[in-house]
Amino acid sequence: MKVLGIFGFLQFGVADILDILMVALIIFFLLRSIRGDSTVVNIVLVLVMLVLAQAIASALNMRMMTVLLNALLDVGVLAIIIIFQPEIRHLMNRFAMRTGITRRTGELFNKLLGIKEERLGSKSVEELAEAVRAMSAEKTGALIVIQHKSSMEEYIATGDSFNAEINRRLIMNIFFKNSPLHDGAMIIVGNHIAAARCQLPMTNRTDLPAQFGMRHRAAVGLSEDTDADIIVVSEESGSIRFVHNGEVVKVESMHDLRQLLGSAMEGGKEE
Repeated sequence: MKVLGIFGFLQFGVADILDILMVALIIFFLLRSIRGDSTVVNIVLVLVMLVLAQAIASALNMRMMTVLLNALLDVGVLAIIIIFQPEIRHLMNRFAMRTGITRRTGELFNKLLGIKEERLGSKSVEELAEAVRAMSAEKTGALIVIQHKSSMEEYIATGDSFNAEINRRLIMNIFFKNSPLHDGAMIIVGNHIAAARCQLPMTNRTDLPAQFGMRHRAAVGLSEDTDADIIVVSEESGSIRFVHNGEVVKVESMHDLRQLLGSAMEGGKEE
């Protein structure tokens, strides 16, 4: 049954309206998930405009334009995938994180396979908090990642692997400025230090404060792609910041840090 026939050559049915609404929702969620990233936004907008132009040309029976736009889409999409592979991967990760796809799917698979998320124990939280306090007082720069459900294997592979229990002295030695491991991030999985000197993805956001250096930008970049908690200690000021889901929170006291780490503890609240 045709619902709308007032546009002459454009005949709309219920399926057509649902099709348009679904595409509009996908575009809306894509733009919402990538706001603040001008490069990725431009890529998506160009693709959307090409698709709309192709649809209009096809509806108006403009054969040459349709052939030209089809060729542009076929070649252009392939070129965009090759040239902007990191940005597209970043977009897909962020879209999955914002919509909760990875979290829900991960929970389902973990239940089916009987896998439980490793969480920090209270002793590990205390050792970590004391190490951060000492490094802050000494203005020792640090970047510490705490894994939750999102796998850190990709980033662990870029650094030096460990299998050590969380210990304040070990953490401080790793980030000591003359240590060969002080550059990059430390990654914590469960109650163990999994790796150090790891490389993290940088955020493309332009709205971050000017005083934020490479450690802060790397922390925000990882938090946009995963559900990890990241602690950053500034080498210049000794200030401590806690990063999660793209949000940066300044830590005013150790009590605040322990509260923020509460979600990573055994028995802590789920997100």
